[in-house]
Amino acid sequence: MKRVSLLLLFAALLAIGYLGADENIAVSGQGKMKFKVLYRSDHLPPEAQKVLKGAHGGFTVDLRKGKGETYFALKGAGIVQISADLKSTRMVDTPEELKNTNLHNATIWHAPDGASHLLFPGNEANKVFVTGLDGKLDAVLKTPEPGVDLGSQVPNDYFKSNGNFVPTDVEQLDGKLYITTGYSKLDYVLTARILKTAPLELAWNNLSFGGKGKGPGQFDTGHGITVPPNLKRLDIADRANGEIDRFSPDGKYLSTVNMPKDSFPCDIYYLGQYAVVASLNNPDKTKGAAIYILENDKVISTILPKEELGLSNFMHIHNAVLRQIGNRYYIIAQAWNPGDFAILEQVF
Repeated sequence: MKRVSLLLLFAALLAIGYLGADENIAVSGQGKMKFKVLYRSDHLPPEAQKVLKGAHGGFTVDLRKGKGETYFALKGAGIVQISADLKSTRMVDTPEELKNTNLHNATIWHAPDGASHLLFPGNEANKVFVTGLDGKLDAVLKTPEPGVDLGSQVPNDYFKSNGNFVPTDVEQLDGKLYITTGYSKLDYVLTARILKTAPLELAWNNLSFGGKGKGPGQFDTGHGITVPPNLKRLDIADRANGEIDRFSPDGKYLSTVNMPKDSFPCDIYYLGQYAVVASLNNPDKTKGAAIYILENDKVISTILPKEELGLSNFMHIHNAVLRQIGNRYYIIAQAWNPGDFAILEQVF
């Protein structure tokens, strides 16, 4: 009986992680940031699974106390919510206008009036959509009309010449929306003012910055944009230049964090002293792309979902966010071309 009890205790401790990872479980990463696969694409609702190969978006997390839900969108299905404990997923009722177009990323914004909104850059629709957490459409920001002053001559002339508005990401800071446009020839960050919140009204603003190039403060596909927690700063994934560029709210270039050469960082997400960067390419083109974990701006772990975790569709990684539940970290990640989805769990 004593032997049986010890075996049962060993099994229980292993199941909850106290004895570390089973040697047969695939693990990727280094140091304290090693991960295994917790959930795969079959964790998503059936509607999402049907269209997952076309995934081309990103995640946002509700970080309010007592919350923790994650949101993203899939063309042909709509908005998906992942529960705070990661154990369940569900579809959010989504207007047809949003359901049938690509929403390239997602951002959550908690307005001063207490309402919470989801911000979606519609790169195919040439619009920024704002919804409630229930999916109800609250506002739409359309292509700037010719003659609207965007604060810089280049974007002013661009839209006078009927240039395409192709938003790739959107963030909110101090009553303004900041929008990257790296899929267009413009490649500027544009801004819009939040005029009021009930009902929500938006208008283009006379501040823009960036532009195509390889110099400081310029972009070669400005892709994702992030406001780090508790900071008034904008961090932009400068994809083809292989870096994260940092700006003040008035568009002044501050500094750059260099990522591995030719990794093509798509976005950056912060949690405490850590950050996670999803990359489109592996510098070694024969291998799948990496998810990088940074601590104080230095790469401390390189996770290879395709080569080391057996996620065969993760040749290119489009977005990832970091979660902490209890004493463990988790990564929610999305692949592109083909699209795929996974949740990774830290192992000790």
